[in-house]
Amino acid sequence: MVDQRQLVFPEERHDFNRDVVLFRGKDGDSIIPCSISREALEDHFGGNDADPLKTFEANRVRIEQEARRKYFADHFEPDGSILIKSADL
Repeated sequence: MVDQRQLVFPEERHDFNRDVVLFRGKDGDSIIPCSISREALEDHFGGNDADPLKTFEANRVRIEQEARRKYFADHFEPDGSILIKSADL
């Protein structure tokens, strides 16, 4: 059976309290909270001392690919979200 899920990403924002960039994935009517740590941005995308949102935007395709990979593999956090950490990339 072919997996009919599809994950698209309509928006993002920086959460200063958690030091992550948050972005929502949508699969039909389902909303999947996704985030990437600042550490992952710095380690893999040269985000040192840069605006995390600008770093995210410059690397959006690769970051969204990783979020999709984790989503389709059912690698969720306990709260049902997807968190991309440095070790994931």
